[in-house]
Amino acid sequence: MPGNPKKYSRPMAVLRVYMRHAVRHPVLLILMILGTIGIQTADLTVPVYLKRFFNVLALQNSTSAAYESLISIILSIGMISFFGWISRRIHIFSLMYIESKVMAELMESAFDYLLRHSHRFFISQFTGTLTRRVSKFSHAFETILDSIIMNFFPTTIFVAGAISIVYLRNHTLGLILAAWAIFIVAFQIYVSRLRQPLRVASAEEDSRVAGALSDAITNQNTIALFSGNKFEGKRFSDAVNIWRKVAMRAWTADEYIWSALGILMVGLNIGILYGAIKFWQRGLLTIGDFVMIQIYLMGTFEKVIGINRELRRVYSAFADATEMIEILNAPYDVKDIPAAKTLMIGKCEIEFRNVQFYFNQTRPILKNFNLLIASGEKIALVGHSGAGKSTISKLLLRLYDVSSGKIEIDGQNVSKITQDSLHEAIAFVPQEPILFHRTLMENIRYGQRDASDEDVLEAAKKAHAHEFISKLPEGYRTFVGERGVKLSGGERQRVAIARAILKNAPILLLDEATSSLDSESEALIQDALQTLMLGKTVIVIAHRLSTIMKMDRIIVIENGKIAAEGTHSELIAEGGLYQKLWSIQAGGFLTEEPEIEPEKENGEEDIKLEEEKEEIIAGDTK
Repeated sequence: MPGNPKKYSRPMAVLRVYMRHAVRHPVLLILMILGTIGIQTADLTVPVYLKRFFNVLALQNSTSAAYESLISIILSIGMISFFGWISRRIHIFSLMYIESKVMAELMESAFDYLLRHSHRFFISQFTGTLTRRVSKFSHAFETILDSIIMNFFPTTIFVAGAISIVYLRNHTLGLILAAWAIFIVAFQIYVSRLRQPLRVASAEEDSRVAGALSDAITNQNTIALFSGNKFEGKRFSDAVNIWRKVAMRAWTADEYIWSALGILMVGLNIGILYGAIKFWQRGLLTIGDFVMIQIYLMGTFEKVIGINRELRRVYSAFADATEMIEILNAPYDVKDIPAAKTLMIGKCEIEFRNVQFYFNQTRPILKNFNLLIASGEKIALVGHSGAGKSTISKLLLRLYDVSSGKIEIDGQNVSKITQDSLHEAIAFVPQEPILFHRTLMENIRYGQRDASDEDVLEAAKKAHAHEFISKLPEGYRTFVGERGVKLSGGERQRVAIARAILKNAPILLLDEATSSLDSESEALIQDALQTLMLGKTVIVIAHRLSTIMKMDRIIVIENGKIAAEGTHSELIAEGGLYQKLWSIQAGGFLTEEPEIEPEKENGEEDIKLEEEKEEIIAGDTK
């Protein structure tokens, strides 16, 4: 993960992000603060009147004057309580509105930033872990704001007010209460900071559990077919047990703190009451003072002891939010330059100039690769697995940036134009298309999101997807399941082709777009693709050589370089790798999987890890 984890693990890094969103709603913030102040003012004022109430009961007889005085005090308490009720309603409603608004903004901003990360970022992450991080990031704001506005801030006002009132009545008792409150708060903050690493570790292990669960669910079919239930159960159990041990250490630390706080509370209560009795003996305190002081003591105990509970929740929330903050502060691997221009499409001539690409310094994929694709030319890329064919397509789409050299479209360096405009100009059909868990209509329409239903149907017919869609009970309203699992491989591929037909981009990139089709469907799709290719610059990554015989030019890639190029007949006559591959396929040894699978040479197939996370590519190529 890019970035420095220590830098972003500090709570201030989280608070800065949250504050940027919260200050966008100043009216709600002010109402929330005023409501909190109103509530605590009422809570502090009522005990003063209760003191008067009990003093009247203790010092006066049942006279009419005493009765009137008691009624007056009761009415005052009623008005103060009503003021507190109004303040609480203002406080609660403003808190609800600001939390819902900010949480929505946080989820949207996290979603937007997350999806703009590179292809390399996503193939290195668990989907379940990322989705959990976004969810925990927004809910952590709710936890932190609740704690600040409903505990820390009210506690500060109430304790400061209680100490001030007790101090005005008796300096000694006031100073004792102040010293105790300061010590308890400082103690809780100190130990909470000490246990924060346990909270962060617990949050990390929680995310790992979520990732392990997501990985197993995604690959459930593989687990079943390979009888892996026990193995995966053990693997998941190990992850859960690691989380449990880390969580238990954090919870045990909490219990020690609660135990210490309980003893300190008992000691203060006994000490304050004992001191109050001494002052009462000397005539310095009244019965009403006892009532007032006891109310303040109990209120202070409740609020201060609540700090420990809230600190535990807050630091857990900080730990949860930190995981997403690391992503939000991680720079993009692939990003638009500040002055990036929109791609201006002309002839659609594509040129690779001295392109080199490395995953790292020891893993070269392309080496001084040069290729000029003329306007409207249809070329095919063939070669062994690991030769670099898929890398070429990914570099053109800018899923990765070249290590050196440049790629140009109509003389425009793709690294200096906006990614959106680049992806608008290219229609891409991957070898293993993955669909959204949406309707077939929505999946096809993703190629042109403002297309009419009639346009979608026309594209589906050209891709020969209409035949199977029309037979489904829900037709085009059929949901395809997560990643399109309710459809066969061939059906998914036809939907992807229909999407590309609807997009009608000037550059067409096909990564073995007919590999999952039966022979009859393939023949139909070939006709559709021939129509789709008219007037376009086309790059086809081919495994089945029979599908590329009519290409204008066939490029043979070997070890990241062009080993040979020409038409089908020219390459057959020339001999070499292409002729060898053709002989094997024509001989019928590999009718469905024609490509030789030698030992992977440069690890280029690692690029095909989760070969096309179509959710991401679809988002990038819209």
